[in-house]
This record gives sequence, structure tokens and C-alpha cells, in this order.
Amino acid sequence: MIGMDQYEYIRTAFRVYKKSIKQIVRETGHSRNTIRKVLRDEIPRYKERESQYHPILGSYKGVIYKWLQADKEVPVKQRHTARRVYHRLIEEYGFSGSESNVRRYVREAKVRLGLAGKEAYVPLDPECTLEAEVDWGRAIGIIDGLRMPIRLFCMRSRYSGKDFVRGYPCERQEAFFDGHIHAFGYFGGVFRRIVYDNLKSAVLRVFKGKIRDEQEEFTKFRSYYTFESIFCNPASGHEKGGVEGLVGFARRNYLVPVPEVKSFDELNELLIKRCLGRGSHRIAGRTGVIDELFDEEKKKLLPLPVRPYPNVRLSQGRVSHYSTVTVDHNRYSVPTCYVGCTVRLERKMEHIAITKDGKRIASHKRAYGKDKWVLDSFHYLELLKRKPGAFDAARPIRQWRTGWPDELERLLERFKARHGQSHGIKEFLSVLMLYKDRDKDDINRAVSQSLGLGLANAASVKTLLDTYSESGSFHVNLTEGQLPRRLRRDAGEWVEPADVTVYNRLINSGLKGGEYSGI
Repeated sequence: MIGMDQYEYIRTAFRVYKKSIKQIVRETGHSRNTIRKVLRDEIPRYKERESQYHPILGSYKGVIYKWLQADKEVPVKQRHTARRVYHRLIEEYGFSGSESNVRRYVREAKVRLGLAGKEAYVPLDPECTLEAEVDWGRAIGIIDGLRMPIRLFCMRSRYSGKDFVRGYPCERQEAFFDGHIHAFGYFGGVFRRIVYDNLKSAVLRVFKGKIRDEQEEFTKFRSYYTFESIFCNPASGHEKGGVEGLVGFARRNYLVPVPEVKSFDELNELLIKRCLGRGSHRIAGRTGVIDELFDEEKKKLLPLPVRPYPNVRLSQGRVSHYSTVTVDHNRYSVPTCYVGCTVRLERKMEHIAITKDGKRIASHKRAYGKDKWVLDSFHYLELLKRKPGAFDAARPIRQWRTGWPDELERLLERFKARHGQSHGIKEFLSVLMLYKDRDKDDINRAVSQSLGLGLANAASVKTLLDTYSESGSFHVNLTEGQLPRRLRRDAGEWVEPADVTVYNRLINSGLKGGEYSGI
């Protein structure tokens, strides 16, 4: 093929300097035919071969084609790659050609067989407020010092591209609904249609085509907000590509570096700020930034209901002999008097409420994971009074004990030293019972002062607690023979106690003749 510099020289020599073809042939060394082609305005270019000749690969093309044709009957993830074809040729046939030629032929053959794996998409221009997309994503975060997986609920408007991301410890249906409720509040309305994949929180069974058997609770939820659900074909995540992209975007941009927060509430405040901060972003192919498009969209969303959906799942459970009810593989305690009873469970996103005959008997912060014991120690104190030998190994006490002040440990040891192991524990349990209805700080101060005074029974701690004044100090002067001042509940005023020295004098007067020598 003639070079562009030669092409220019030939045309210039002939057109400008009027040289003959014979002279140009002599100067350039090109043939007359080549010179005439250049002068006929034929621009030199590479001419691609109609068919590529493969001197080494040629005899193996039939084998490769047969392997690729058989791939139509096997799972997509177990089909031949070009590299695998190349290595099989070496292993089974002693092939000596290059891998690049094999790759080139495999690529062409897959196109002919429809195995290229590249699907064409239709460019869409979504209607304003018509649709949103929802999906779950996964990331890692450090919550209250613990590194743990985070489930990201993601909703994205197809029209404006405005996104919402919220973190949860699980993907259960309660979290799924809670994500929608917060998303609708964030957007200020409800989209008419929402696109999902076939997640279990919404779909019970998948039938051929677009027919789905929805979960009953999901049907109630979407009927409450009056939106239509659309489900993608199985293994077709590109049908909601906007939110699929949001999952990765949020993970790379909203959660890098790995967030260290005290709670999921703090994490979600961070995510909302970062979602709002993306409002000035411009989506390719759209006129206007996200916030401008959303301002137009927000006016046309369906209005929110007067009250959010009551996101509570109701069920029943039986109280075990450990005085616990099992919910999602975790145990929650109830008072021991309900052992063997059937109770009603109210499962919310963050709390578990347990009722019996319409009366709430226990409420716990919800735990996620498996085999966790969520115990209220007060449910077991009366039982431990009857079984003090189980005190040290009791799971509710061991859980509570990790947060005790040192004064309680000292008080326990004093009680056991004064009253013995069993009775000392019973006295100590009476002190622990005070924490149920009294201020924790007041009890801790009463315990501390009882240690300083050398007292060794629960009644003395309660007396000190009852004498705590509004000024925040204890009025106790036992060394002077005075009982502490007491508040008369009926009168609502402080009264001075009787002088106990009178009683002491009566006792002393009775010691004549050794009658009371044992005192």
C-alpha cells in the first residue's frame, strides 16, 4: 500500500509541476497502474480481507465450534472461555498456535452461535413520577465498636435519579417495609409504580412471565400506599439498572471510608446527608440536575397517608421453662410466672413487645442474628431468691453484672461474709430489686454510704435510700443515737424522729443483777 507522503508527491508533481506519468514512475519507482490510481483520486487505504487465513488454527476450527455449540446446553457460568479453549487445544491436541488467534476465532464463533453474552438495550425516557426502583445492597460498617455487615435499602427515581439509602442489620420484611416508609417520607410522596426483583419479602412464588404470587403482608402494604408493583424477569437485574448502579455507587461513595458510628440511627443520618448532597449531580442525557428534575417530579407524586403503615407483625409463642419466647432464632424473657403460657408477640423493626390477655408483660430491644438471649434480669430475681445457688451462673445476672459498679460487688461480698453464702445472696437480691423502680444513681449512692457505715443488710440500704433528700445528700447520724429524718408521705413534710437515747436508758436500767447480761 502506497504511503500518504508518496500519494501527496505524485499528485503534486502531476497537478502542480505538470510532470508526466513516465517521469513520476522513474522518480518514485511505482508502477504506471499505481500512479494512475492515485491520479484518479483513489485515496490509499487498508483493504480488509474477506476471510482470514489460519494456517495452524484452521484444522482445529471444527473442534472449537463443536465445543462452543455444546455450551448452549450447560449453565452460563460453566461455558467455555477463550482461554479455556486454548488450554484444551494444547492439552488434548498438542496445539502450537498463538492464544490471540484462538481468542479472535472464539469471539467470532460465539457471535454466530448467539453466545456472545452482549445484550442490546432500548434507551428509555421515563415519565415523570411514574416509576421508582428498589433493591438491597450489602456493605460493612463499624457499629458501636463492632465490625458487622450492613444491609442497604435503596430506592431511586427513574425520572429524576434522586436516591434514598438506609442501613439495616437485616433484610427481613419489617426492614423492607420500614425502608419504604422512610423513603416515602424522604421523597414527600409515593411513586405510582415501583420495580423490584423477585425478593422474598414481596414474592412468595414466581410463575412464568410477569405473574407473581405476592406475600400477603406485602399486598397489604402496597394497597395501603396504593402503588403498583412490577417485578423483573429472573436473573435480569438490568431491568432496574438505575438502582443496581446506586447500590455500588452508595457503597463506594457514601460508605468510604468504612463508617464508625454508635448506632444505625447515626449511620442513617450520615446516609441521608450524603444522598441530599448529590442533588447537584447531572445525569448523562438529561437536562438539569437531580434536584431540578425532582422539584418537577415531587408535585406529581401520590400523597402520603395520614398515618404511616403500622409496621407490626403479630404472632404467637409459647413461654419455655427458661421463661423465654423465641422470635427469629433469638430468645426474649418474660416474668417467670408465665412459664408454659401462650403469649402474643408484636414484632417491630427495633422492638419486641410481648402481651398476655391484652396486658403487656415484657418489652425488649430487638436482636438480630441467631441464638442470642435478650433477658430482663428483673424477671428472674424472685426465682433466684428461691434458688440462690444458681446466682453466680445465672445468665441474666452474668449479663447485668458486666455493667455493675464496684460498690455492688463489695456489697455482695460483705453480705455473704456477714450472713453466709445463701442468705447473703438473698439479701443482695433484695437490693437489686430496688433498681426496678428507683433511680439508679440514688441507689448507687445509698450502697456506697452503707459500705462506709459498715451496714450489712438490704433494709439498711433501703432506709438510706428513703432518707435521700431533695438536696442530694443523706441526713444520717447514727453515731449520735438519732434515727435519720423520714418523709411522711401523707403529710408531705420532713419530721424529726424520736430520741432513741431514752430507749437506751431504759435498757441500761434493766441490767441490774445481770438480768440482761446476754445483751
